[in-house]
Amino acid sequence: MKKSILYYAVAVVALGTLPLATFAHHAFTAEYDRNQPIEIKGKISKVEWMNPHARIYVDVIEADGTVVNWNLEMGSPNGLMRQGWHRDSLIPGDEVTVTGWRARNNPHVGNIDDVILPDGTKVFADSSANNN
Repeated sequence: MKKSILYYAVAVVALGTLPLATFAHHAFTAEYDRNQPIEIKGKISKVEWMNPHARIYVDVIEADGTVVNWNLEMGSPNGLMRQGWHRDSLIPGDEVTVTGWRARNNPHVGNIDDVILPDGTKVFADSSANNN
């Protein structure tokens, strides 16, 4: 009897925490604004190929000559690999043009829709904007 009560209690706790895991991942609109599209051109300074989202950091030279580092989110590495990406598809030093959307609360953070490589190839970044 005590064992079945213990199993029941563990099951209730486990099921009770399941909804928390579902809300752990943010919706696109919680962080990014579809009404603030961006197109930036610059040089990749860093690539982070990790879950839950791959990220690239791009140094952009502003009109006044200052360099601003953008933090740009892409899809998950798994989603990107299913579209033909691999770890070294983008490397520091690559010149890129990025289209996407600005974050709601940070002027130099964005979510990528497309990355245009120096040879003109456009690659889809598996944005969470397309899942909402």
